[in-house]
Amino acid sequence: MFTGLVEAVGQVVSMQELGAQARLTVTAPFSAEVKLGDSVAINGCCLTVVEYNDETLAFDLLMQTLAVTSLGELKNGSLVNLERALAVGDRLGGHFVQGHVDDIGKVIDLSVVGQDHRYEVSLPAAIHKYCIPKGALCLDGISLTMAELTDDSAVFWITPHTFAETNLKGKAIGDRINLEADMLAKYVEKLQG
Repeated sequence: MFTGLVEAVGQVVSMQELGAQARLTVTAPFSAEVKLGDSVAINGCCLTVVEYNDETLAFDLLMQTLAVTSLGELKNGSLVNLERALAVGDRLGGHFVQGHVDDIGKVIDLSVVGQDHRYEVSLPAAIHKYCIPKGALCLDGISLTMAELTDDSAVFWITPHTFAETNLKGKAIGDRINLEADMLAKYVEKLQG
């Protein structure tokens, strides 16, 4: 379980292809504090630490992970959002995030407006049905509030702090972005079904 509050931004050191799978290695300022088997969200995708040292963490990406997330598009030097799993007793400042990517959206707009940034992201129908204006959506592991909801997209206003402390600063129009819908919305749908 995660909160969607990015703990740090790391950088891809390597993406080693292993047949239909891959081994992702990233820099992480907290790498000396983890142990094998710990869960870390990378761009919103919950992954398991399989190797670590004082500077980097490594994760195995299964074929399914590569198929349903944007992680397979990472290159050496790509910025990634990092969040360790929520510990009992921690504050929950974002929203409940599982680290299970539901679908992929695309960046439609990233305009600078004063000191803020306007981000618009396309929403597949499978995600859109869980969205409401002022509701939460997780983009690349970042818990964000939807300022506006159109028929096929959501608009987010990004504060200078969030922009500076996440991988959003490295995004471009057309980039794919991992989406995780609000878990509570999915449970409500299931209960009503």
